[in-house]
Amino acid sequence: MSTLIVLLPPRDPAVPSQEWQLPEMPFLLLDKAGRTQRAGRAALSLLPRASSTVLMLAARDLLMIAATVPPLKGPRLRQALPNVVEDQLIQDPQTCHIALDPKPLDDGRQVLAVIDRGWFRFIVEGFHAAGHRSVRAVPVTRCLPEVVAAEPVPVDAEHATAAEGGPEVAVESPVAALLKPVAPVIAAVLGRAISTAPALLLEGAIENGAARVELAIARGVLGEGLAVPVTAVSATLATLAGAASTTLYTLSEVPGNEPRFAADIEAHLGGASRLPFETLARRALACRFDLCQFEFASQPWRLDRATLRRLRLPLLLAVGSIVVAIVGSNIQWLMLARQRDALNAQMTELLLNAFPKTTVVLDAPDQMSRQLQQLRVAAGELSPDDFLSLADGLARSLGPIPVNGLAALDYHDRRLDVTFKPEVKVDSGLSQRLARNGLSGAIDSNTGNWTIRNGQ
Repeated sequence: MSTLIVLLPPRDPAVPSQEWQLPEMPFLLLDKAGRTQRAGRAALSLLPRASSTVLMLAARDLLMIAATVPPLKGPRLRQALPNVVEDQLIQDPQTCHIALDPKPLDDGRQVLAVIDRGWFRFIVEGFHAAGHRSVRAVPVTRCLPEVVAAEPVPVDAEHATAAEGGPEVAVESPVAALLKPVAPVIAAVLGRAISTAPALLLEGAIENGAARVELAIARGVLGEGLAVPVTAVSATLATLAGAASTTLYTLSEVPGNEPRFAADIEAHLGGASRLPFETLARRALACRFDLCQFEFASQPWRLDRATLRRLRLPLLLAVGSIVVAIVGSNIQWLMLARQRDALNAQMTELLLNAFPKTTVVLDAPDQMSRQLQQLRVAAGELSPDDFLSLADGLARSLGPIPVNGLAALDYHDRRLDVTFKPEVKVDSGLSQRLARNGLSGAIDSNTGNWTIRNGQ
């Protein structure tokens, strides 16, 4: 199963929704074995198709917070989440899509990712319309490399002993607060800040000394994003990190990136480590926090317009085949029905010609048989199903079985039930001899009696 991984640009809050457009985006295409097939930069309509698509959402578009979530599920949980985050939002929480991290924190809280619903719908539906059926979205801050947690902050020795020279006492509350590990800050410069407004899509190509870059910051499981001048990245990161340890990366080997601009970023951030785009993309593939939840959850059975357009010809062929099969079946049934009626008419005519006194015809073949049987009886002929005919055939089929070995003969319903004496052993050739005389015989395993019928 192939996988397409795409790095998305952030939304420009100043651009109205009717002017949203996606520029060319860097992507990585992996085959089902995880090997790199293609890497490049392309517009949405030109991105390669894959079995699944993973979108890395810009850090600026997401608000990630840790909160206590009520124990609800499904639609009720979706209705309750806006009340959980409304105190930390400027815009109406009802206009936001809120995704829930399935892995809870150690203290029982869960991480919530909040994004503008209109922008998220624009992205997801855009990829669906472009033919990407299985879409998953992850925060780009969850794709940054992980580092070892920071060491606890040391405590001054004079706060660890009691006053007046007494024995050492544990001051639990202050010491616990001071010894609490500070989450390390991991930041990455992901490239030039690009506007999603049509008139400003080429703004990133304008050279100026204060070009803005996308800065993604991860604090443990939480994350945030900023667009800052490239010259202010270090100062901004130092201010936001405070006493926490910081690790800075610059995204490198981005397909279609400007080499000169990448060199300018490295010149301003000389101490930053390189983060290859393929590494970022593969970490996105391993991220389990899927933002496509609730109404955006992947539904492979849902048919959108793009899928319907692709399936139009197969569906028309299938419908045409069904119509042809139904019409053909009805024509075949009508032809067979006419043949049946013709045969019934012929048999009825033959019966009435042979026996004109017949007043009611229900089953012409059966009535003809019974009438012929009555004529044979009236003419003194024996019927193959009569007692005498069956008894005569049995007598000629006994072979080595003595005639006085018969205990009883019982005739009813055109069959002859034969009971042999207990001391008589019936040989296995009796059935064959009966068949040669036009009879069929079978033994009843419960009673041991033989049932003789006309074999014809």
